[in-house]
Amino acid sequence: MTDIPACPTCKSEFTYHDGSLWVCSECGHEWSGESAGEADDARVIKDANGNILQDGDTVTVIKDLKVKGSSLVVKVGTRVKNIRLVEGDHDIDCKIDGIGAMKLKSEFVKKA
Repeated sequence: MTDIPACPTCKSEFTYHDGSLWVCSECGHEWSGESAGEADDARVIKDANGNILQDGDTVTVIKDLKVKGSSLVVKVGTRVKNIRLVEGDHDIDCKIDGIGAMKLKSEFVKKA
């Protein structure tokens, strides 16, 4: 049997090789085979002050943020508990009291 790596994101065994990348058929995550273990370690998300953020941290918003498609505003000083780090442009997934589920950019928060 061949040595097919499991997906580093969802741990699925249903992966396949496509050109120079490995692809997970369940979640769609793509990664290069030689740096599969190093990719998770190399991805470091920092707040506006340069502190390293981790899943479950509490952060404080440092700038008024307009909520797209709504008249709501996330005010300066809003504390956001139990964040989850995700891939993409908005790298923090969270739930804000009074507003609901949101995605934030790490450059607009500081670690509490």
